Amino acid sequence: MILKLITQISRILVGALFIFSGFVKLVDPIGSQYKFQEYFSADVLNMEFLIPYALPFAILLIIAEILLGVMILIGYKPKFTVFSLLALMLVFLFLTWYSAYYNKVTDCGCFGDAVKLSTWGTFYKNVVLIALVLILVVGLKHIKPIFTGKIPKVITFLSLAAFLFIVQHVLTHLPIIDFRAYAVGKSIPEGMQYKEDGEIPPVHDFMLEDEQADLAPELLKKEKVMLVIVYNLDKVDKNGFPAIKGVAAKAKEKGYTVYGVSASFTDDLILTKEKYDLPFDFLFCDETTLKTMIRANPGVIILDKGTVMQKKNWIDVDELEL
Repeated sequence: MILKLITQISRILVGALFIFSGFVKLVDPIGSQYKFQEYFSADVLNMEFLIPYALPFAILLIIAEILLGVMILIGYKPKFTVFSLLALMLVFLFLTWYSAYYNKVTDCGCFGDAVKLSTWGTFYKNVVLIALVLILVVGLKHIKPIFTGKIPKVITFLSLAAFLFIVQHVLTHLPIIDFRAYAVGKSIPEGMQYKEDGEIPPVHDFMLEDEQADLAPELLKKEKVMLVIVYNLDKVDKNGFPAIKGVAAKAKEKGYTVYGVSASFTDDLILTKEKYDLPFDFLFCDETTLKTMIRANPGVIILDKGTVMQKKNWIDVDELEL
């Protein structure tokens, strides 16, 4: 009786945590892609041959995580679900231990950008979680479907279809929920301020440099600013430049200050500007910062005195309200 009760409590806790953890990453799979690229880098796991596959790997792991959370709650295929959860937790446990012990990846991205934990905090969280999963292994016979017939199977496959749709949508457009410091409505100047505890502010390394100076302080005071983010020219979707050219020209006609922002080499940016007849100059900013600002390459951000008013992937720039 006690084992049955503990098993059901563990089932609810594991299922809820897996669904939450999977969902906050599902709405922003590009963030998980960047995290796996960091894990696969030479300085961490030294598996650089996997970097090109970081996005499909991230999507597969995210969907597996959230789907297993749904399956354990409804009791669909309990044996397969429980042992899949155990295998997934062993992977997570190793990665978080490696990150904490060797201090390689300071944020594992277990909860995306929604919740930040220390490396050891994340590891100990996974220790507790794997203990709960082991309870499910021991109490496997007590995990029964909460619905009869084919309903659990239907719920599982409908959930899978919904998750795949969300992934496709956010990859085509932008994350449906933005947990980062550059989300619409957030003030960049406020995000740059240090708190009394001395913690590093959420917005740091934010510079918009030309050949002479950092223009960020000046641009963050202006009311109508459009920033075209091209974090890396080698990875940019060149199909977006005609649309970017059109919306930038329209913005300048309406009195906006327009700049491109990139971490690529100046000479390459000049050639790109000439090739696509772009009506703006480029400023330099750190690539990681640009990837954090917007999950698009190219993408557009509209600022009003440093507050993010709008963000669009290039495919949606015609929806900008200028």
